[in-house]
Amino acid sequence: MLTAYVHGRILTPEGIFSGRALLCEKGRISALVAADSVPANATLVDLKGGTLVPGFIDVQVNGGGSVLFNDSPTVDGLAAIARAHARFGTTALMPTLISTDLAGIAKAIAAVDAAIASGVPGIIGIHIEGPYLSPKRRGIHNPTEFPKFDAAATKVLSSLKNGKTIVTMAPDVTTPDDVRALVDAGVIVCIGHSDATYDQAKAALKAGARGFTHLYNAMSPLNHRAPGVVGAALDDQASWCGIIGDGHHVAPAALRIAYACRGPEKLMLVTDAMPPVGGEPNFVLQGRPMHTENGCCYGPDGTLAGSATDMATIVKNAVAFLGIDLPTAVKLASANAAAFLGLEQEIGAIASGARADFVLLDEHLDVARTFIAGTPVVP
Repeated sequence: MLTAYVHGRILTPEGIFSGRALLCEKGRISALVAADSVPANATLVDLKGGTLVPGFIDVQVNGGGSVLFNDSPTVDGLAAIARAHARFGTTALMPTLISTDLAGIAKAIAAVDAAIASGVPGIIGIHIEGPYLSPKRRGIHNPTEFPKFDAAATKVLSSLKNGKTIVTMAPDVTTPDDVRALVDAGVIVCIGHSDATYDQAKAALKAGARGFTHLYNAMSPLNHRAPGVVGAALDDQASWCGIIGDGHHVAPAALRIAYACRGPEKLMLVTDAMPPVGGEPNFVLQGRPMHTENGCCYGPDGTLAGSATDMATIVKNAVAFLGIDLPTAVKLASANAAAFLGLEQEIGAIASGARADFVLLDEHLDVARTFIAGTPVVP
């Protein structure tokens, strides 16, 4: 069926267009045409003056809709998480597993494989955050879940058959050979939860690490004589940096510094979302009660435990905190993550041939409708 999206503004890589119609067929974008050139057989979708932008891509989603991925590593659990985030414009996400043992990781990978094979909208892979992390920079991760990396880990961590795999690991408790083994097996390696030195982080990058997980948070800070992981992230121009734009995990000034260092090409907005996004404010993480305040989640001792802020809000924050325009903010939430994952020909832009994943924003930049592969999922 041919569908034409009309009566709105449309954000493409070439800019925002008015007086145009977006044509889609079989879940793919066909063309952007003049409003008076819509084929007579097309089904019309009225955008009602809103702005159609590429669907948001979130590479770090621990949960949503009152569901925690660690507790519900099932197709149904993944579907619930994806539905919750679609309400806020996220059309593709990497469900993120918090540190657990290899058996738990294998179960989560099997669930993601099954979800993708069965066509659950929005699931594009898995992000395995730990357990090969620095105990000193563990954050909310369970300190009993930090084993030594070995060949068995490589085998399990690289076992996903469908979609992409990200593994976050710490260079101070793993080696460049460990990084290389995962990269050679097709895994995207990120540096995070690490007390590594600048040189250790750079060695991991040289071995094939591709990015940094939630820049600034749970990593050795920048010091003028010891640049640490933060210094390596800000200094390295080839890698990507995920950054939590909720205004609490990272102060607006620090967000601006990261943007000044890395620019609009290699910075990715992430939510680090927990079950309260689209769900109830309180939840349990590995037996410990968590609560929500001002868009952030906290453990019993006050340790940050992820975010309760959705991606649409984070995009609005980027416009306000960074003083950038909407196209640039959307790029930080879509195209950059697509490029990081190697999926830039598939998702992340409203362009001919790409999947018809997009979000309709109203004049306040709030989500009015979300479409995945051309199918409306919200409302």
